[in-house]
Amino acid sequence: MTTANARGLRTLLGLAALFFVPLFAAFALYYGGGWRPAQSTNHGVLLRRPVQVEAPWPAHKWTLVQVGAERCADTCRNALYVTRQTRLSLAKEIDRVQRVLVAPADCCEADFLLHEHPGLIHLDAASAAGRALLAALPPGTPDRTIYLVDPLGNLIMTFDARDNPKGLLSDLRKLLNLSHIG
Repeated sequence: MTTANARGLRTLLGLAALFFVPLFAAFALYYGGGWRPAQSTNHGVLLRRPVQVEAPWPAHKWTLVQVGAERCADTCRNALYVTRQTRLSLAKEIDRVQRVLVAPADCCEADFLLHEHPGLIHLDAASAAGRALLAALPPGTPDRTIYLVDPLGNLIMTFDARDNPKGLLSDLRKLLNLSHIG
């Protein structure tokens, strides 16, 4: 082998190492070393395993589900406000999202729901569909927990209505942008 060939081979190996050594190191750290980035980009709590929910509402839409308590307290009204404003903030994507309140029939005043929350689907918690839905939902604090169900009927995330509502909006926008269903 001539000196020029040896120098060319060393240059080629050096360039290959320049590109492949960091790649192999990254794979080794990520998959073998147990290192994972500390931060995630979602604001809600992503469920480890999606929960299949038998949806008694119109399918093929993203659904924000809220569970109401015996009476509509301030926390319940605040969560209703958060879901309404989040949906309205979606602008052209508003038709892809619906809101559902699962609560006793006498939980909230009918006039309040009709005038303040048009389009809200109110599902009676005492009905068979309401009981089945409540049994499928993971435990959460009524009036504060907002559940996100995808268009295929999978419960995938939960949000606390007391947290920054812009986080819910941000997560929902990302999902709508990436999703080709619903």
